Amino acid sequence: MQVFAIKLTDALAWRRAPQLAVLCIALVGVPAAAFAGAPKDLFATSAEGASQTIDHSAWDRLLKTYVKPGAGGLNRVDYAALKADGLPALRAYIGSLTEVDPSKLDRDEQFALLANLYNAKTLEIVASNYPVDSIKDISLGGGVAALVSGGPWKAKVITFRGVDLSLDDIEHGILRPIFNDPRVHYAVNCASVGCPNLRAEAFTGAKLNQQLEQAASDYVNSERGVRFEHKKPVVSSIYVWYMDDFGGTDQGVLDHLRKYASPELKRRLAHSKSLGGHDYDWSLNDAAP
Repeated sequence: MQVFAIKLTDALAWRRAPQLAVLCIALVGVPAAAFAGAPKDLFATSAEGASQTIDHSAWDRLLKTYVKPGAGGLNRVDYAALKADGLPALRAYIGSLTEVDPSKLDRDEQFALLANLYNAKTLEIVASNYPVDSIKDISLGGGVAALVSGGPWKAKVITFRGVDLSLDDIEHGILRPIFNDPRVHYAVNCASVGCPNLRAEAFTGAKLNQQLEQAASDYVNSERGVRFEHKKPVVSSIYVWYMDDFGGTDQGVLDHLRKYASPELKRRLAHSKSLGGHDYDWSLNDAAP
């Protein structure tokens, strides 16, 4: 008999269920051969210098049709119209990505593939279950942790080249560990008001750095990214949940914010030594009134 202990201490547990610190699950009598490799093994190699690209034009058309710029720089989604008219095209696009061989792509193309796949699947899940007030109201399973945290993130919702993946697998199992880039958090969208915008254009390998830089700037300079109360910066909870991705300290987060801040925001942050608090709005980024 073999016993395997899985320790779930990722930032996501703190993000969606602060009371859940450590969850240990004992799997008894399961042979080691039954376990597949880690999700990131799918992207263990890349073809740097390769010219192969992925056609994201179908996703680009969907985004331009259903993403609606709103007040305060917040992009909202017309989920009602997407559910009525756009799901077949959206599902076809998602299907087209799941058979792509990532080993033939360079790293920028891989990043664009993963970010677009995550965002497209999130939209498909929300639209399929619409109307809802929050993505956290959608339960697709995924074990005890999913019951505590809510939402669809831990359920296996995509089969990528024969491997079942959850949204968490894409974000926390592949994008964050492989790319080690805090701008991952500006690329993936969780269908919530508090989240960085779902862009009205597809990510592409050719424009990736420009797109990520713009996404970071847009969020940091919105009140969802940072605002002030009693002269103290109150930041998005993303910067606290994933503080290790932003330098690991309050000072690291502040340095990151200053990098993308407008001159006025940079001036206000100049003398900040610590964070004044954090918050996050899980309301659906719905275009409906």
